[in-house]
Amino acid sequence: MSTAEVEAPESSAGELREKLTRLRQLLNHTLKGKAETIEQVLVCLLAQGHLLLEDQPGLGKTTLAKALARGVGERFARVQCTPDLLPSDVTGFSIFNQKSHEFEFRQGPVFADILLADEINRATPRTQSALLEAMAERQVTIDTERYPLSQSFFVIATQNPIEQHGTYPLPEAQLDRFAMKLSIGYPEAEDEVAMLRHAVAAEKQRDDEIETGFEQGDLLLLQNLVASVPVSRNIQEYLVALGRLTRKHSRIHLGLSPRGLMIWQRCAQARAFLAEREFVTPDDLQHVAIPVLTVRLGIDDLNPEQVIQEIINEVPVPVAPSPEEARK
Repeated sequence: MSTAEVEAPESSAGELREKLTRLRQLLNHTLKGKAETIEQVLVCLLAQGHLLLEDQPGLGKTTLAKALARGVGERFARVQCTPDLLPSDVTGFSIFNQKSHEFEFRQGPVFADILLADEINRATPRTQSALLEAMAERQVTIDTERYPLSQSFFVIATQNPIEQHGTYPLPEAQLDRFAMKLSIGYPEAEDEVAMLRHAVAAEKQRDDEIETGFEQGDLLLLQNLVASVPVSRNIQEYLVALGRLTRKHSRIHLGLSPRGLMIWQRCAQARAFLAEREFVTPDDLQHVAIPVLTVRLGIDDLNPEQVIQEIINEVPVPVAPSPEEARK
């Protein structure tokens, strides 16, 4: 999870936070009644991770992805994963130009800033692996040539947990490329009524009136601000203790890797930033624990959330550091 060497001027930090607030408002207006889910989506985005949405069809996954792309002013692309989808359909391909007698590269949808890979578990393992390099290194290699992707490249992949016939489960190496796994779930009755009203043209116009003010590069500046949120040594020791406990828990056959620890820390930094705190607290680590760990731990249990909560309860919580201690 590398960050570019870009720093936001101090004078612009406040403006960036205002834009982030408006982005939150846009997403909450688009996906009604799912404020907590939207907070975790923003955490994942600011942490420069990738998001796996595991849910049934028709709950707003595509709507959320499109609204997010519009809100941050970035390019959006969608791939509908099917068994006949080829790796080149995702990454792009070279085509011979008869006039110039040279091969020209045609970019695939992976060159967008925000990519929605719908029903990713319906694609073959070969096509799934085509996303691996893009997600991990933000680049693709075609015919020995490397092509860089957007520095803020963000993948939202979806899969249906109910219908498994004819699917290809994601291997652990691919799952570990996602920072979080979330579920949107069904809305409350009053939110469904609001959704129906929103489908009326007059209500839709209001959605278009919400402007976040994001410009090209603002998202990357926010991501770099998140990467600089201080994490004190005692918080990092607490994080390591939690991670090491996952490796010897009786109901976990695949514990947390060092890369997983780094992703967990970055997500906690993003959560602290969203809460407008100057440093990470134990509560930040605990708040993002379930979406970060369920996507990468091999838990032999029908209730992985309960296992994760047991681990959190077992490790003593350190005292939150003062701002001065956090900066050391």
